[in-house]
Amino acid sequence: MQPKIMMKKKSISASKASLVLFLCQMISALDVPLDSKLLEELSQPPTITQQSPKDYIVDPRENIVIQCEAKGKPPPSFSWTRNGTHFDIDKDAQVTMKPNSGTLVINIMNGGKAEAYEGVYQCTARNERGAAISNNIVIRPSRSPLWTKEKLEPNQVREGDSLVLHCRPPVGLPPPIIFWMDNAFQRLPQSERVSQGLNGDLYFSNVQPEDTREDYICYARFNHTQTIQQKQPISVKVFSMDSLNDTIAANLSDTDIYGARPVTERQPVLLTPTGSTSTKVELRGNVLLLECIAAGLPTPVIRWIKEGGELPANRTFFENFKKTLKITDVSEADSGNYKCIARNTLGSAHHVISVTVKAAPYWITAPRNLVLSPGEDGTLICRANGNPKPSISWLANGVPIAIAPEDPSRKVDGDTIIFSQVQERSSAVYQCNASNEYGYLLANAFVNVLAEPPRILTPANKLYQVIADSPALLDCAYFGSPKPEIEWFKGVKGSILRGSEYIFHDNGTLEIPVAQKDSTGAYTCVARNKLGKIQNEVQLEIKDPTVIIKQPEYKVIQRYGQVSFECIIKHDSTLLPTVIWLKDNDELPDDERFLVGKDNLTIMNVTDKDDGTYTCIVNTTLDSVSASAVLTVVAAPPTPAVIYARPNPPFDLELTGQLERSVELSWIPGDENNSPITNFVIEYEDGLHEPGVWHYQTEVPGTQTTVQLKLSPYVNYSFRVIAVNEIGRSQPSEPSEQYLTKSANPDENPSNVQGIGSEPDNLVITWESLKGFQSNGPGLQYKVSWRQKDVDDEWTSVIVANVSKYIVSGTPTFVPYEIKVQALNDLGYAPEPSEVIGHSGEDLPMVAPGNVQVHVINSTLAKVHWDPVPLKTVRGHLQGYKVYYWKVQSLSRRSRRHVEKKILTFRGNKTFGMLPGLEPYSTYKLNVRVANGKGEGPASPDKVFRTPEGVPSSPSFLKITNPTLDSLTLEWGSPTHPNGVLTSYILKFQPINNTHELGPLVEIRIPANESSLILKNLNYSTRYKFYFNAQTSVGSGNQITEEAVTIMDEGKMAMASRQVDIATQGWFIGLMCAVALLILILLIVCFIRRNKGGKYPVKEKEDAHADPEIQPMKEDDGTFGEYSDAEDHKPLKKGSRTPSDRTVKKEDSDDSLVDYGEGVNGQFNEDGSFIGQYSGKKEKEPAEGNESSEAPSPVNAMNSFV
Repeated sequence: MQPKIMMKKKSISASKASLVLFLCQMISALDVPLDSKLLEELSQPPTITQQSPKDYIVDPRENIVIQCEAKGKPPPSFSWTRNGTHFDIDKDAQVTMKPNSGTLVINIMNGGKAEAYEGVYQCTARNERGAAISNNIVIRPSRSPLWTKEKLEPNQVREGDSLVLHCRPPVGLPPPIIFWMDNAFQRLPQSERVSQGLNGDLYFSNVQPEDTREDYICYARFNHTQTIQQKQPISVKVFSMDSLNDTIAANLSDTDIYGARPVTERQPVLLTPTGSTSTKVELRGNVLLLECIAAGLPTPVIRWIKEGGELPANRTFFENFKKTLKITDVSEADSGNYKCIARNTLGSAHHVISVTVKAAPYWITAPRNLVLSPGEDGTLICRANGNPKPSISWLANGVPIAIAPEDPSRKVDGDTIIFSQVQERSSAVYQCNASNEYGYLLANAFVNVLAEPPRILTPANKLYQVIADSPALLDCAYFGSPKPEIEWFKGVKGSILRGSEYIFHDNGTLEIPVAQKDSTGAYTCVARNKLGKIQNEVQLEIKDPTVIIKQPEYKVIQRYGQVSFECIIKHDSTLLPTVIWLKDNDELPDDERFLVGKDNLTIMNVTDKDDGTYTCIVNTTLDSVSASAVLTVVAAPPTPAVIYARPNPPFDLELTGQLERSVELSWIPGDENNSPITNFVIEYEDGLHEPGVWHYQTEVPGTQTTVQLKLSPYVNYSFRVIAVNEIGRSQPSEPSEQYLTKSANPDENPSNVQGIGSEPDNLVITWESLKGFQSNGPGLQYKVSWRQKDVDDEWTSVIVANVSKYIVSGTPTFVPYEIKVQALNDLGYAPEPSEVIGHSGEDLPMVAPGNVQVHVINSTLAKVHWDPVPLKTVRGHLQGYKVYYWKVQSLSRRSRRHVEKKILTFRGNKTFGMLPGLEPYSTYKLNVRVANGKGEGPASPDKVFRTPEGVPSSPSFLKITNPTLDSLTLEWGSPTHPNGVLTSYILKFQPINNTHELGPLVEIRIPANESSLILKNLNYSTRYKFYFNAQTSVGSGNQITEEAVTIMDEGKMAMASRQVDIATQGWFIGLMCAVALLILILLIVCFIRRNKGGKYPVKEKEDAHADPEIQPMKEDDGTFGEYSDAEDHKPLKKGSRTPSDRTVKKEDSDDSLVDYGEGVNGQFNEDGSFIGQYSGKKEKEPAEGNESSEAPSPVNAMNSFV
């Protein structure tokens, strides 16, 4: 059997150079298993093969199994520590250790308590050659605590406002999975407007009337214990403005009704996270989750960006309607500021999250097992990285190396242990610990010192069979200490094998790259070291290759005809071939029409579905060959007709008139198959540069059978011809003989030559390399030349090969260079190339723009001028000028704490620019900087300027209170943006009559320091409309309007009460009694007629327009008909049968607590957790007492959602 690992090639004489002993294919059962007999004889220190995870959370209801498996020779013994001290297993009846293993089993199911075994455990595996230790295994039982009791008040929210329903699940181990459902165990629908946050809370960006419900329930699922906890239902009542106005209309005066506000749209405000900035630390390799949820109406849309960079491609995902940014497998490069932007039609809000990626230790080079012979040297290397940088400490056989027994052959140098002149007593197991504040890594690596004579593990007289002209690999798997030297001989008494026709591998394998018939015979492998010598003989047989001498050919067959494909093979007489036929690379259809013979495939009664590609595959134990042909099925003509098909391939290709740059190709056309050949396509193969790849050369008309072909130097040409007719293209012809053109100088030079500096002191010259056939000869190279432009300097040149870039160092900063790249080969140079202009690297600009001037145009616009900097000081390509400006102070109100600098960029050599969007009556600063491709230069001195006053914004509010018969009290707030010094307020008002016509307008000017006013001498019970705005010296700002009503005159109300009450007059009482008597007589007559079977108009109307709230009784069982709750969420109307206190009678409710099992037979804990099987909602019990069935367990229902 051939080895599965190919070692690095080397000559046989170089095998003595290695100082570190490898055991054949790295003798370690962790990598490649060796001969079992050898493993039984060799001593080996312990190796930990299996252990429990570092953080091990266990189910407190099941036995705790802490794994620790190890191997070694002799077999190791095991011991444990708990919380740093020896754990005596024999003294604890609940703890046992598995036989021939270090795995502990703690019996919890028979009386043990999982909490009693919390702690840090570590396993040690020891034998006479050393001791290996496991990781520190932290055992913690999972916890699913009960939900704390809390009194939940109903949430009453106005339509359009935001709302957060807090879940606050109990803290479990591991943390629970949170989800929201209703009483019917259905997931609450989520959208851009309503969604669950990472903390489990339910966020409403704005509430709508359909959000009204009493069963918002938060569930917490604890996976380890398969427990689900339920929070008490939360009630939400949304007051729409229509229903609110109806309520106001029924209970308040006309004045109050008119003051009700409609639903107002609001710009976004972030619900989470709060503030403008926050920070987050994540560990390397973890998943980074960032969240932004915003309130607003219309519902805001969230967008994420990374400041100063791009979000990583292929690792960035958006979840929860883009409110959550998820980046997988984070690294230190993902650190930075991430901004979420919430936007709707009214504005936007943003939050910046500063992310820092730290890293627990991770391996750069983990220590590897070291096997040495006495007197040899070796090293153990332990290198790890992390953030912060981890510290490295060493242990020997589980003991800190500083207090371990001394070993004169050992020297510790930081992360490396150096061994020199080791002896057998130097065998030990070393532990490397790399740790920082985020975790640790622990690796065991043994040093095993062995003295063993050579052994050959490959079976004697092993037979190798190889196909001729294929590589032959003869194994000589060996072992010895010191490492044996390997030599190969052909035959028992043959000479040692040397030379380039053989390759000798480090693992002892002999490779014959191209085995021929004369390679057959016996080969002897000899392994020797200072302790002995051994040899082994193997046999090599060379077999003839399998060849398809008659391949299947392209066929066109009429429907319902018969077709046959041939596949005749030639093979080595000692090999048994098997032939398989495929159709379209799949098995043949299971159809008796397909007949597979020894050398052919026959298809009877051909149909359209038989159309396709048929492949003959021939397999032996050593090789496999295949050939394919296409079958085209055409319709059978109604009468015998000419069959049209693609032409047969041309043949007998011949090359004549061979010249250095041209050759003549001729051929004989194949059968046209009743469709004239329209043209021939000539293709070529370059066997020297791209063997096996055919390229288009040219094409000629179908009447032409010769063509003169232009050739390139240094190309090994083969040609083939394809015939084309109206049916299609023929198969390619057989290739022509090969023709190798002579080498010549290159005809062309590299294209796309550029010179761009990557650093201030270098010039990077790049070009597009020539293709293989463009080289025109062997030894393709490039002559790269450069010199500084406009300087009397000589060309500097260098010749390079197999590259497309050259870096010139030590150049001046940003100076022009003349550059040219010329191709050459072993025969000479290409024509002189053209020159291109490049520049060395840029550096930051040196000086700032001077003479910065600011001209204030108006209160919101300014123009800034500056003098351009000298071009020599730009030190790069001038990108333009950047103006940084910021508001220092508002002259009319207190300054903002956060100063936001704004930047405007003016491209090119511009010397002025406009600054729009300034705030009136404010102090600003600005400076100007020049920018190039490298960055920005120094800033000019800050320039201070002020903007003049502007008109103010509208007053922040206008409130009208304390209405009396003839007065109203007005209160207002100053403008949010005064934009100057307020001079006064202007109040205008006018009455509105019952037809909404406006009366005369009255204007009052109010001092700027006033915030309220009492208007007197108004008309009683009159509506007034008010217009209110503020003024500065520049003019008036926008106005706000309000309306209010004075109250009714109490004197006139008293006068109305003194009028005669008609209801107390005797004549009116008598009239009403007569009317009542007539109605009673009419009712008696109707009752008598109904009992006699007669109908009356009221009955007809009832039959035609039945009350939808009164359902008929079913005739079969006397129960009520099916009840529809489609109107459940509509507002209550007058005449509704629902009680006034908004409670629902039990017989009319679908959600009774008794129905859900929360009465006598309820199965909920006091905290809301599920116990046992859920009883489900019961059907109404009929008078006969029929039993109701239970609903399925809700735990299973929950698991289907999570």
